[in-house]
Amino acid sequence: MGTAAGVGAVGFNAAAHAADAAPGGSDLSRPPAGAPGSGGQFSLLRAEVTINDCEVDGKIPAELDGGFYATGPDPQYPRLPNNILFDGEGHVRMFRIQNGRVDYRTRYAKGERYQLQDKARRSLYPMYRNPYMDDPSVKGKSRATGNTHVINHKGMILALKEDSPPIAMDLNTLETVDAIFTFGGELPSTQPFTAHPKVCSLTGNLLGFGYEAEGLGSDVVSVFEIDKTTSKKLWETKIKVPYVGMIHDFGVSEKYVMFFCVPMTIDIPQMKRGGIHWSWDRSGKTYFGFFRRGGDGKDLKWFEGPTRSGTHTMGVFDDGKKLYFDTEITAGNPFPFMPNKDGSPPDFKGAESYLHRISVPLNGKAKSYDIEKLYPLSAPLPRQDDRYNTVPYRYGYAACPDPAVDRRAAGACYARMDLQTRTYKLWNAGTRISLAEPVFAPRSATSPEGEGYLMGIAYHLDQNLRSDLVILDAQRVEAGPIATVKLPVQASPQVHGLWVRGDLYPT
Repeated sequence: MGTAAGVGAVGFNAAAHAADAAPGGSDLSRPPAGAPGSGGQFSLLRAEVTINDCEVDGKIPAELDGGFYATGPDPQYPRLPNNILFDGEGHVRMFRIQNGRVDYRTRYAKGERYQLQDKARRSLYPMYRNPYMDDPSVKGKSRATGNTHVINHKGMILALKEDSPPIAMDLNTLETVDAIFTFGGELPSTQPFTAHPKVCSLTGNLLGFGYEAEGLGSDVVSVFEIDKTTSKKLWETKIKVPYVGMIHDFGVSEKYVMFFCVPMTIDIPQMKRGGIHWSWDRSGKTYFGFFRRGGDGKDLKWFEGPTRSGTHTMGVFDDGKKLYFDTEITAGNPFPFMPNKDGSPPDFKGAESYLHRISVPLNGKAKSYDIEKLYPLSAPLPRQDDRYNTVPYRYGYAACPDPAVDRRAAGACYARMDLQTRTYKLWNAGTRISLAEPVFAPRSATSPEGEGYLMGIAYHLDQNLRSDLVILDAQRVEAGPIATVKLPVQASPQVHGLWVRGDLYPT
C-alpha cells in the first residue's frame, strides 16, 4: 500500500504497479512498464507450497535463527474486473532459518470467509469491503482475509486485515488454529483490528486500534493495549475522527498515541452501485491528532493540513517539546486504481510517495502540523527495527527505485537510512528484479539498533517471477546479499512481513 515507481510491484506494492503500468496499459497483473524480459506476470497461485532445505548461494550466518513471515492477497476465486488487488484471501509464507539451512512453507489463512467459500465452491464476497455485494448466506459472518500483515503473539502468527479480527495460525506449521481470534474474548468478534499494531519497546504489550469501530460508516475509533502474557486489555478508549476514512497505520510512543487522517473516505453510494469501500476526496483536508496513552482520549488534539495521504509509519518519538511522526506522504491519491470521488482520472505523479516527518508541539496553540521531507527516496513501505516501535530510533529501511536514475531506468534498491545524519545507503538489484518490502532481523535479542540483517523477496522479472530471498548485512547494505535463498517457484504475494527470532518459538 503506497506508491514507489518501478519497485515492489510483484511484491504486492500494488499502487506502484498501477502507477508504472498505466502509461503502457491498464493490466495491473504485469510488472512495471519498461521492465526487461517478457516472462513476468503475477497470477493467482492457489497452491500451498512446502520446500525443505532450500538451495542457498553464499553462507547464512550461524547466529541467524528465526523465521521471515509475510502475507498478501491470493484470491480463492478470480476477482471481478472492477475489484482491486487488495482483495483476496491471505496467503501466508514462512522462511524458517536455522543452522544455516532454510525451509519454505506457505499456507492460506483459513478464516471464516475462506471456509465458507471453500464449502460453497464459489466467491461469496465479490467486492472489496462491500457488504452490499455479499452473498446473503454470509450475512453476519467474518469477512477476515488476513492478507495485509502478520504479527507474532504468544507463539502464534496472527494474520491481519484491518476490517476484522485476526486469524491465528501455528507458528511452525502455518495451519490455522483460530478462524476468528479475539484475544480470549477481549476483542468482540465484529471488532475491526488494525493491520499495524505496535509492540511496546519496554513492556512487550500490544497496542492496537480499530476504525469504523461501531459498524459500517462509524466515525468511532477504538484504541487499546493488550497484555503480552495474559492477552487481557489493560485499557481501552474510544475517540471520534474528523471524518470516516482509511486509517491504515498509526504511531505509539511511551506517552502518546497518534493518528494521521487522510481523505480516502468511505463512499456508500459507490458501494451500493457495486464498487469498493473507498474513494479519494481531492478536496479533503488532513488531520494529525494525538492523545495521552492509557487515558480516556478527552485530551485529543487535532492539527489541520492540506490534501495529502500517508499510510505507513516508519517511527515516532518526542523530545519533550514536540512530537515527531515519520511516515511516507503522497500529494494525492496513493492508490491510482482506487476511484477519485469527483470522477477525475488517476494522478500518477500525485501518487508518488516520499518519506516525511510530521511534527506538532506538545503544548501550545498551533492549529496546523509542520511537515518536512526527509529523503528523495520513493519509499511507500518504510520499516524500522521493530524493537524500537515506541521509543526514539535512528535507522529505517525500505525498498525503493534508485533516486539518482530516471525512474523508468532505475533499478530496484534496498535502502538503509540514518535519521541522525540524514544519509542513506543503497543496494541496487538492477532492472530485472522487483523487490518486496524488507524486514530487519537483529543479530541477537540484545544487539544494538541496526546491527543485524535485512532480508526481502527478489522477484525475477525475466524468469516468470521466480523468486529469491536475499539476506544482506544491515550495516553494509551497499555490499549486496551475503546469502541468497533460491526458490524454484514464484513466491506467494506479499504486502507486509515480519521477523520472528528463534528464542520466541514455543518450546
